[in-house]
Amino acid sequence: MPPRRGTKRAATPVKEEEVHETKQMKKKERIVEPDLRSITTPGVPLTVGQGDVGQLGLGEDVMEKTRPAVIPGHNDIISIAAGGMHNVCLTKSGKVLTFGCNDEGALGRDTAVEGSETKPGFVELDGKVIQVTAGDSHSAALLDDGRVFAWGSFRDSHGGMGLTPRGKESLPIEVLPTIKIVKISSGADHLVMLTERGRVYTCGCAEQGQLGRIPPRSVDRHSRNALVHQLTPGLVAFKVSSNLVFDEIWAGQYCTLARDRKKQEIWAFGLNNYYQIGLKDNIPYFQPKLSKTFSGKQWKHISSGQHHTIALDSLGCVYVLGRKEYGRLGLGPNCSDAMELTQVESLEKKKVIDVAAGSAQSFAVTDAGELYSWGMGTSGQLGTGEEEDVDTPVLIKSKQLEGKNVVRVAGGGQHTIILAVPHSTKEKTAG
Repeated sequence: MPPRRGTKRAATPVKEEEVHETKQMKKKERIVEPDLRSITTPGVPLTVGQGDVGQLGLGEDVMEKTRPAVIPGHNDIISIAAGGMHNVCLTKSGKVLTFGCNDEGALGRDTAVEGSETKPGFVELDGKVIQVTAGDSHSAALLDDGRVFAWGSFRDSHGGMGLTPRGKESLPIEVLPTIKIVKISSGADHLVMLTERGRVYTCGCAEQGQLGRIPPRSVDRHSRNALVHQLTPGLVAFKVSSNLVFDEIWAGQYCTLARDRKKQEIWAFGLNNYYQIGLKDNIPYFQPKLSKTFSGKQWKHISSGQHHTIALDSLGCVYVLGRKEYGRLGLGPNCSDAMELTQVESLEKKKVIDVAAGSAQSFAVTDAGELYSWGMGTSGQLGTGEEEDVDTPVLIKSKQLEGKNVVRVAGGGQHTIILAVPHSTKEKTAG
């Protein structure tokens, strides 16, 4: 099933736990330094797949690309994020570019001029941005002073929820005043924020348990105060221990994962119908639970699509988890659903530096600058030049990738965005 389609303002009032968190921060220094996944040497963005609403950034006449194509005029990009039908790019100077569908305000800028949403345009923010994220219909930016701004709208099974209790926000709005944030991550319809003290805040849709703080009886927006409770950022309580400190967060489309700083263990909550977050029962988890399948390794990056997860460990090895259909696991035509993390054997001789999941696709980038893709290819988003599904990783080739090393990749709904640098560049990741 395909995914659904700047000014400074405060989104919500400060809650009691936020006041407590602020007081704690005044007494102690920042203790977590997560990886923001930016690159140190700027590169160029390339896109591939469906472009019917401008998500390729190549103008209103380009409806599809089956091989990666460079977006002209932008060679200073250090980070990328793919939403359901839009993209967000971060320049080296800390500015934000967006393009694609703006029906719900996900671009954060005025697109009244016909065709303006199909080419990258700047979002107005009053500071230097150090990280960007994108969901199905929302985007977010983290500034270097710890402020978070977001724009667009979350959605649930009833339709648009709004971004805040006031509704949709077409221009950037400050999400969590008074709390200093060091990393953000966007799911399809939720936003996760990590504080400098290692605490986790969430807001957005709670129907699959992805907020980790809303009980099942309260996820229906028609319940009393449910919508306000979901759209107001709240602290996730890890009831096993109130002293847990987290140093990484990853939001999947319908789930959230957080890494405990001390033991490097992964806590998970959200949709688990195909065991995609590695928990024992294939039910949604509405509270955080330790995912033991992740134990024993240090995880560099984790990305989750609709029904599967791809994970990269510190040695550059790639593992997958979840649903097999359309080849998204990359384990071959006769594989079963993966209930435990399973290594992708065809990549075991490669050192991988980045992985990403689209809705039903997977991607891996090697230290040699190669891009591999597999999974559902019906919109050309794998970049193979075809629209066929692929059940094992295939090397992506394109004339516009010649002379370039791929360093980052992000999967959207029916499109993919890629970040590449010149061959001569010895790229080092920052964070």
